[in-house]
Amino acid sequence: MSSHASEGVVLTGNLVVHIAENGHSYELNCDEYTSVEAVQKYLQSVSGIPFQDQLLMCLNMKMELQCRLSDYKLPSNDREVFLFNKARMRTGSPPPAPEQVEIIDIPDPPLPSSSHNPHPMDDATDPALKALPSYERQFRYHFQSGNSIYRLALSKIETCKRLFLEQKVQERALEIARGSLDHYYKIILKNYTEFVKCYSQQHRSHNNLLVSFGRDIEQLRSIKLVPALLTADHQCLLDFVKVENLWRMLEDCSSSHRHLENKVSEFKTEFGELKRNFELLFSCKASFLINELDLAMKDHQRYIHEQKSIMLALSKDIDTVKKLMDDCVTSQLSSSLRPFDAVSALGPMYDCHEKSCLPKMQSCDLAISNLLDFCRDKKDEINAFVHDYLQRIAYIQYSIKQVHYKFPVFKEALKRQNDQFESLKVVRGIGPAYRACLVEVVRRKATMKLYMGMAGQLAERLASKREAEIRRREKFLEVHSRYIPSDILASMGLYDTPSMCNVDITPFDSNLLDIDLSDVDRYAPESLLGLSSMSEKHGALKSSLSMSNDGSQPAEVEVSSVRFYEKDDSEELHQDSELLEIAGTSKMEVENAKLKAELASKISLICTISTEFDYESPDDNQTHSLLKNAAEKTSENHLESMLKVKQMQCESYEKRIQELEQKLSDQYLQAPTFSAAEPISNFVPSTVNTDENKLEISGAGEIHIPNAMQDKLQEGLGDNMIDPFSMLNRRLNSSMLYAQRGEGLPFDNDKKETLFPVGGTALAASSVAVSMLHPADVTSSETALEPGLVAKASNELVLGLQSALEEKSNQLNNVEIKLKALVEEVSKLERELENSRKLVDESQINIAHLENYLHEAREEAQSYLHAADCMASEDSAQYTSAIEVHRLFERLKSCVSSAEMTGFSDALRALAQSLSNSTHKNDYDITAEFRECIHIFAEKVDGLARHRIELLDRSVKAEAEIEQLKEELDEKTELVNNTLYAKHQLEKQVNKERISFGRLEVREIAAFVLDSAGHYKAINRDCPYFYLSAESVALFADHLPTRPSYIVGQIVHIERQTVKSPSSNRDLLTSDTETSHLIMSSESTSNPYGLPVGCEYFVITVAMLPYTTVNTPPPS
Repeated sequence: MSSHASEGVVLTGNLVVHIAENGHSYELNCDEYTSVEAVQKYLQSVSGIPFQDQLLMCLNMKMELQCRLSDYKLPSNDREVFLFNKARMRTGSPPPAPEQVEIIDIPDPPLPSSSHNPHPMDDATDPALKALPSYERQFRYHFQSGNSIYRLALSKIETCKRLFLEQKVQERALEIARGSLDHYYKIILKNYTEFVKCYSQQHRSHNNLLVSFGRDIEQLRSIKLVPALLTADHQCLLDFVKVENLWRMLEDCSSSHRHLENKVSEFKTEFGELKRNFELLFSCKASFLINELDLAMKDHQRYIHEQKSIMLALSKDIDTVKKLMDDCVTSQLSSSLRPFDAVSALGPMYDCHEKSCLPKMQSCDLAISNLLDFCRDKKDEINAFVHDYLQRIAYIQYSIKQVHYKFPVFKEALKRQNDQFESLKVVRGIGPAYRACLVEVVRRKATMKLYMGMAGQLAERLASKREAEIRRREKFLEVHSRYIPSDILASMGLYDTPSMCNVDITPFDSNLLDIDLSDVDRYAPESLLGLSSMSEKHGALKSSLSMSNDGSQPAEVEVSSVRFYEKDDSEELHQDSELLEIAGTSKMEVENAKLKAELASKISLICTISTEFDYESPDDNQTHSLLKNAAEKTSENHLESMLKVKQMQCESYEKRIQELEQKLSDQYLQAPTFSAAEPISNFVPSTVNTDENKLEISGAGEIHIPNAMQDKLQEGLGDNMIDPFSMLNRRLNSSMLYAQRGEGLPFDNDKKETLFPVGGTALAASSVAVSMLHPADVTSSETALEPGLVAKASNELVLGLQSALEEKSNQLNNVEIKLKALVEEVSKLERELENSRKLVDESQINIAHLENYLHEAREEAQSYLHAADCMASEDSAQYTSAIEVHRLFERLKSCVSSAEMTGFSDALRALAQSLSNSTHKNDYDITAEFRECIHIFAEKVDGLARHRIELLDRSVKAEAEIEQLKEELDEKTELVNNTLYAKHQLEKQVNKERISFGRLEVREIAAFVLDSAGHYKAINRDCPYFYLSAESVALFADHLPTRPSYIVGQIVHIERQTVKSPSSNRDLLTSDTETSHLIMSSESTSNPYGLPVGCEYFVITVAMLPYTTVNTPPPS
């Protein structure tokens, strides 16, 4: 790149710029700091494309003027820059001019002559030696002629390659332009798709509002309010709005809806046309033109190779004849090779040059010339294709811009229309909102009941905790007060008791309507939501989804609309109510209240969704995708739920066992110490009852567990676990046999029941307590048990219970381990069974495939065998036929070689006759066909012989006629030469006598035209005041009846005059003599031509030309 690119910048890199319209390429020397503007200025100087019409592209990026090449990572060897002419891309621009191809002119070599290149052997006496230099000059001439043809062919091939590379450049330029267009089209297509989706949803919603407006009005009018809400102004739901305003707004919305629908329809048509043009543009590519040219060039390379091989052969022949000449000059010829033999060997070489080599070179050159013409035609085609393609790209880009400008307009129109339809949406939302409000009343009533019940439950739990704490403190003081004085314990603060906890809730929701769910369906039926038709429409889809969910409860089908709403916070309250029962309320009532609240919450959610979500029927693809996803999620969730249930069961088992162990250990470790002073004979067992479940300890020492409690225990432990109370009963029976003899153990009579809470499904034992009474009439004389025996019995009981608990814990652990092992083994067996089933299925499928392949292979082998038999029979027949044809052609060859020219046809007929005589019944058809061909050949030869005789006669007559025509041609040539000479003389005379319309001078020819005043005025561009003198007028007009309309003559005198005022009497005569003309100047006192004072005019005197014909105007 020269200094035209940028001033003061050192350019060191290489940047290749390709012109898109013609494929030409320019290499610029620049660096990364060169500006794009400088590159465009240089391209304007070398390509002729104006600066303002240049568009530079690099990898689908437009190169801006203010940027540098470094912004596009240029110059780089792996990046190309393409220049597009914006003027060519405009509609109506002229098509490209035909491609001009310049072929270098290689002159033909001079004819060989002994005078130009003499040799000493030219004067040899031996004719053979004298012929050697002539052959050498001829061979050298042949080589030079072939070399000229070869160089010309190479130049043509290089031109073809250049045209081909230019077409490849144009193809890449189209790819760049197409890629840029595709990028913008994808953006506009995405925007259009989003717009159509948004418009379709809004159009469907608004159209539904318009269609069902009357029905919605009637439905609101038919729904009466709850009696407690009836007033003078509000009798039904329709009284919430002003109907007269709604009908007027309905008309406005309907008109706006139709208008926008028409505009969007026009917009869709416009975009559809854009899409068709884009798809049609991308379906057309220039590769089909270039591929054909590429194949042609590869095919024509063989001509260059053939010419090259011929040139090598000619060069070897020159070396051969030159070596012979040198040997002859130096007399080194061998005795066996004489000069005559050498010359005889050169003759066939010369004939090969003249008849084979040079004609082949010329035919190859002709083929390459045809290839050049083909390349030029293809170059013209692709130039026209690129021109049209770029114009179509520019038109599509213009259409994309127009479409892009319309998106904000339509977006604003959609927003305005949506705002306009808000009033109609209010009508649609009144029914769902009314139903949601009634359902909310029901939900709040149920929630209030649960809330109040849970508050009482919390108070009861705190009270039980307080009582347990009081008992624990009393037991502590009873044990340790014997050792520590009471005042010290009081100083420590150990006599304090926990305070009472009062849960007080202020009443709320006292103004709620007295309605229930049945009242909701009566006063606000489900038809207000407008979902009946949609539920019928989606019946099949719902049934399919429900079938997919039958196998797994935890499987959930996610609905897209529900994702917009958060989970209701009241669910936590409902879940908390499941843990414990509410005091004073049955469990069924609690469950009913919870379910009622949940149902009311879901109905309220549906009402909210119906006002904000338009149900639309999915198409087949969406339905299939939804069913497939639901089925996959159902199967996955089913497995996950099974695993979760098993895991939860195992965790519950562990938790129950741990809590049971803890409670039993706490109960028996905190047992009281028996005093020695307390008698045992007065031991009287008693029973402690609870509200629902009770444990009875009879006088025999047996613990009776109620049935309800055993059922709960069995439910909590499951089928594979053993009831621990059976072992407990046996232990108690064995340790309390002494009670049958009327003996008893003194226990504290203040013992209360003990709770065993274990979660929601754990073991629920109400209470286990033993009350030991001390009768008032016990005397000191009764038999008393020693303290050691009492302590021993208590220890044995505790040890027995602990050992029983440990054994049961071990058994439970073993059962749990076995259960886990069984579950794992079952799952493993199921997996193995499933894998085996899959393997069996795959094996059956593979066996079926193998059988099919075997059957196909058998059929294919049979077909191949049949084809091989057919081919063998055909080969044998062809071999026999070939032998017979060879025999026939041998006879034909012998017949042709032995026959003379005159008797050639007779020999052919004789051959045909002999073939007919030697034909047998088992001969092949080829003999008969060959015989027929011989007959036809003989007839053709006779016809050619007769035609030859006729042609000879015609040639003699034609030669005589040619001689006669030559004589006539000579005569006519001489006549034409004389005529052309006379015409040339006339043209020279006409050139001499050409009329002057500029500066008039003497001896020039002038033309004068009669004006309206009756004067003849010269036709002149410089001065309009040239008039013909009266003498000259008389010369031309006196002998005519009327004055001619124009006069043409040769100027002989020019007189210059000036118009003076009448008062001037001075006369001035001046003469001015110049080269080649004479002008007379005088002052005139008269003004015959009516010119203003002071004006100069010229009076010209002319002579009549010898060939002038004066034309007079026709009589009026």
